[in-house]
Amino acid sequence: MLKLHDLYKVYRTDEVETVALNGVNFEIHAGDFVAIMGPSGCGKSTLLNIIGLLDSPSSGDYFFFDENVASYSESQRSVIRKKNVGFIFQSFNLIDELNVAENIELALLYHDMPASERRRRVADAMDRMGIAHRARHMPGQLSGGQQQRVAVARAVVGNQPLILADEPTGNLDSVHGQEVMEMLRSLNADGTTIVMVTHSPAHADYAHRTVNLFDGHVVTDSKRAA
Repeated sequence: MLKLHDLYKVYRTDEVETVALNGVNFEIHAGDFVAIMGPSGCGKSTLLNIIGLLDSPSSGDYFFFDENVASYSESQRSVIRKKNVGFIFQSFNLIDELNVAENIELALLYHDMPASERRRRVADAMDRMGIAHRARHMPGQLSGGQQQRVAVARAVVGNQPLILADEPTGNLDSVHGQEVMEMLRSLNADGTTIVMVTHSPAHADYAHRTVNLFDGHVVTDSKRAA
């Protein structure tokens, strides 16, 4: 599904050069659930942004469904991203002025899709995440766990094959964090490929593989025992 080969990401200013990713090599197969771990500043979020086509590498190859997208422009990446990638963020990123259903529908507005089909998909996503009864509530009326359920629904409403989650439980207590992890596990069991950045070893245990980064390198890539 995805292959990164000798991938580098370097940030430069007039005085400083920072190597965020330093020769990264690994593959992600369809149906994988991969946890990316490592200390702050090791390149986890940079790697996730490149995987999600939000950014491009400084050098190296990135094959996305057998297509080398490493040198693609933002507009080219955007077309592929909208069709294939859903995002879940630590901070939920909901729009306060929109209700739950409207927040979820935002993910479909850039697709060539009739309004009736958008409403059907939104209703299905809310049912799947157990928030249909909150459809007309505003984000400020929801708990943190409920807001993250909305964010997960928004990520899956387009039926993209790849979900990227950046510290999806970081702003949640342990109970709600576990609920989100169970939702991700269920999505993966249904066939969605998931790549998740996390600091939590307990949450990394939900994944099939754990990739550890340090100073922009992959230092370990291990599969969980069956």
